[in-house]
Amino acid sequence: MASNRPAPEAPFVPSQRSTESFGYGSYRTDEGPWEEWNPTEESLTPVRGRHRVAKQRGGLARSSTVLGVGVIAAVGAGGMASANTGKPPVSISMPDLPSVGSLLSDDSGDSVKGSTTPLSGIGVTSADTAQGTTDAGEALRSRIMAQAEQQQDQVETKAAAAEAAAAEKAAADAAAKAEKEAEAKAAAAKKKAEEEAAKKAEAERLAELAKQYTLPTSSYTLTSTFGEAGSMWSSGYHTGLDFAAPTGTLIKAIHSGTITEAGWAGSYGYRTILTLDDGTELWFCHQSSISVSVGQKVTTGDVIGRVGATGNVTGPHLHLEVHPGGSADGIDPMAWLRGKGLTP
Repeated sequence: MASNRPAPEAPFVPSQRSTESFGYGSYRTDEGPWEEWNPTEESLTPVRGRHRVAKQRGGLARSSTVLGVGVIAAVGAGGMASANTGKPPVSISMPDLPSVGSLLSDDSGDSVKGSTTPLSGIGVTSADTAQGTTDAGEALRSRIMAQAEQQQDQVETKAAAAEAAAAEKAAADAAAKAEKEAEAKAAAAKKKAEEEAAKKAEAERLAELAKQYTLPTSSYTLTSTFGEAGSMWSSGYHTGLDFAAPTGTLIKAIHSGTITEAGWAGSYGYRTILTLDDGTELWFCHQSSISVSVGQKVTTGDVIGRVGATGNVTGPHLHLEVHPGGSADGIDPMAWLRGKGLTP
């Protein structure tokens, strides 16, 4: 690497010396005045061999300092260029500079020998740089892969936890649903059993009642039911249940009770009223004959009269009415008979 060449001494011209004293009262031969020196290409020839710079040591020291700064700047610039351009680094050899004074010593060699020791990493070969880049890349890749695997593990863990929670919730919902279904089935079975038991009890009750109650006649046909509308009835609708049967067919007491009326009743013809123990009145109308008298006690199945066609009729039949508590308005005899276990 080139260095600043030492400046040659300016020529001394004694004839141009000023007659006036220079300095402190006396003139010294080793001091100026100097002539102005303008360097040219011829005057800047390299100095070979040993040389002395007794009076310009300070100037060279400053030049050496500038040289050191330039070298550092060059090294830094080279590093920046290598980092920015991406080109393979170039090895730069710098001279061994133990101290600036050694360059200025009289005992130094004829020339400055350079050193091949690189001052920075700029001297690393492209292969070394590639190897270092590869290692750094592998390390970065490994770290990225490890982070990716860790994140994937976290995602899988969260997914597994969510799946487990969903499965647990589904199992709980299924269990709750099964429990509700079981409860509903149990309630339905209980209700059905209760209904069957109630039905059975009612059947038994009706069977017992049927032993105590009987239909008023046999070999009959139902011709008119309760509530039918028509002009043939004075109330505008039918107030009882008609059992059509041949004249003279026996009429029986439906249940035990007392005869409270037996005789003619206008449009009803010959009528017998049987009052039960609970106060219900049973009207047997249009009879051809009456077999009981008022105040007589009868039991279930006793004959109280015969079927006829007396009163306001179109043919022989038994007109039956039911008046709970002796009320003027009757109720449907069909429903009342069924309530006693009888099926007309």
